[in-house]
Amino acid sequence: MSTITPHNALIYAMVIAALADGKLKDSEVGAIDLAVRSLPIFKGYSVDAMRVATGDCVALLDEEDGVEAALGLVKEALPEDWSETAYALACDVVAVDGRARQEELRWLEMLRHEIGVERLHAAAIERGARARYKRNHAMATA
Repeated sequence: MSTITPHNALIYAMVIAALADGKLKDSEVGAIDLAVRSLPIFKGYSVDAMRVATGDCVALLDEEDGVEAALGLVKEALPEDWSETAYALACDVVAVDGRARQEELRWLEMLRHEIGVERLHAAAIERGARARYKRNHAMATA
């Protein structure tokens, strides 16, 4: 198993979360793209590198035992002090369409365990993602 860069580990964490329900939606790709373009942790990381990493992760997830392999790569490449960042980015990708499906929550739990994010910290991160992507139902019905 080859290794990936720490930045690619963040991309893999987001792609794993995005594909939990079986499809990579435009809104999820947009959230990944926005993170790469705007967050300080991605300074110096190119959108082209993101696209390559996304494709590599999707291909790996299509393989037998691909989820375990992808999670292993994330765990191996991710600096310990980036674990909560990776989890937060994955939560944002899940939350971007306004609701988390059961499959997505299971994958987030697998990711949390693999990269060592404590349960209480994960709950705070999840709540923050839910708050950031809250929908205005009054505007939606107008």
